[in-house]
Amino acid sequence: MRRKITAALLGLTTIAGFSLLATGSAQGHGYTDSPQSRQWMCANGTVADCGEIQYEPQSVEGPKGFPAAGPADGAICAGGNSRFAQLDDPRGGSWPATQVSAGQDFSFNWRLTARHSTTDFRYYITKDGYDPSAPLTRADLEPEPFLTVPYNGAQPDETVTHQGAMPQKSGKHLILAVWNVDDTPNAFYACSDVQF
Repeated sequence: MRRKITAALLGLTTIAGFSLLATGSAQGHGYTDSPQSRQWMCANGTVADCGEIQYEPQSVEGPKGFPAAGPADGAICAGGNSRFAQLDDPRGGSWPATQVSAGQDFSFNWRLTARHSTTDFRYYITKDGYDPSAPLTRADLEPEPFLTVPYNGAQPDETVTHQGAMPQKSGKHLILAVWNVDDTPNAFYACSDVQF
């Protein structure tokens, strides 16, 4: 009897493990740590009460095609994934911000836990007058990325750094980094709060 129960439990554990891998939730993909993204601050303990994202900072995946397509307004920072809705909560504008200077040469850094063939990486910033106490919408962002790094289908390394100049801004802003995967219909999203 004990053998049958042990064998049954082992079988269920194996099926559960395969199911978890098949859904992708146990697999990771990528996030930015410079400037520090909201998901990275949740994972490293800088910010509390983050829900599931603290265990999966690399999993903010949503439809690509931003800004014409992609996650809905108000759900951009979570990639449209309701499991990570805490990333879209502006917390009254109190997300910690990376200190930057207008025009500063900056190293934008991604950590990739699953490397995909890549179309490009794009970096957007909020417009002057942005309200950090409200959820992010397309209307909050400058219409064009201030930095685009094409990959033309190449597979990036596990750590990716892009050099670029910070835009001419002042005050608190948000940078939206988008990693457009070439061989799937999805992209990865990372929101980083910055203080000029």
